Amino acid sequence: MDADVLIAGGGPVGLYLAAALLQEGVTVKVLEQRQARNLHTRAIGIHPPAVEALAGIQVASAMVQEGIRIRAGMAVSGGKTVATMAFNAVSADYPFVLALPQFRTEEILEDRVRTLDPGALVRGAKVTGVTDDGGRVTVAFQSGPGAWIHSGSATASLLVAADGARSQLRDVLGVPVVRKSYPDHYLMGDFDDDSGYGDKAVLFLEPEGIVESFPLPGRVRRWVVRLERPAGPEAGPHELAELVRRRTGLIPDAATNSMLSAFSVRSTIARRVVTGRSVLLGDAAHEISPIGGQGMNLGWLDARALVPVICAALAGTPTGRQLREFEKSRRRAAALSRRQAEINMMLGRPLPRPLLRVRTAAIGAAAAVPAVNQWAARRFTMHWEPDQRLQGYRK
Repeated sequence: MDADVLIAGGGPVGLYLAAALLQEGVTVKVLEQRQARNLHTRAIGIHPPAVEALAGIQVASAMVQEGIRIRAGMAVSGGKTVATMAFNAVSADYPFVLALPQFRTEEILEDRVRTLDPGALVRGAKVTGVTDDGGRVTVAFQSGPGAWIHSGSATASLLVAADGARSQLRDVLGVPVVRKSYPDHYLMGDFDDDSGYGDKAVLFLEPEGIVESFPLPGRVRRWVVRLERPAGPEAGPHELAELVRRRTGLIPDAATNSMLSAFSVRSTIARRVVTGRSVLLGDAAHEISPIGGQGMNLGWLDARALVPVICAALAGTPTGRQLREFEKSRRRAAALSRRQAEINMMLGRPLPRPLLRVRTAAIGAAAAVPAVNQWAARRFTMHWEPDQRLQGYRK
């Protein structure tokens, strides 16, 4: 179980980092608590900078082939199109937002990891403790089903905590966080797509709050409805379909629902991402609102920036300055992402009709100016992201 790098968490960020390090000849063990993959995960949008990062581990082509390439979005209010946004100018190689369910993204990433090292991913292993002696880091873990649970340990030069927004390792390492709650709640689900919008993303700006709609592979469409209060236990496909009908006039077929999820929004940003020989990555370092689909992408870009730092450290190169720069840039990226998510949520909050008309008219007027439209498209697709200006991790 010993390795150069231990990664706690086998979600999309942990798997990406594992593949990137394995390509560099680094030995890796990924300890993942789940025995099986969650088929109801929320993340579906992959922005161009992240597709570029995924190309570096040779999985982008498979994802692009299977996913839906969203090349344009539109805003609708009262049944009328008030603004459109094209993504053709945001990237020379990937002028689209790629829509692919997270479980398929994880499957493709896991296949790549297992191709590079069949034994790198260890499922059913829950990390319970960390010891850092200044030269090596050792994690204690439990593994095995039911009564067969046993304890073990693994030692490495570095530990990466990619164990999600409710990171237990972050707490074990004693890293303080800054949390913020928002008055935004959502209910979302996937249904067969008979909307007529094809491969376009659509934002319905309505008095009761926004309805977001995104295409998925297999002629499926995701619907996301903003709520004034958290969804109750009675909320189901029929309730979601009725909310969509009431606000947009479109009626998803509740009988075709294949995923349903409710969530309330908060953000959590760690005050530091480097602690001794441990690094926080992805949602463990920064939980961002899902509105705008930035969280998973931000984690991949974290990992891409971390790979050369890890390789230098393992080669014996002093990396204190690099780690400080990594931490500073990733915290800045998280702050920018959180601010963009806040703007996205603000634009979707309910308003009285007179104020909604003013806001909608302002959005339409801004979108009609080509320079503003292009700027907004770049912001939406995470081209503000600072580390993308650096040389990416590409082969």
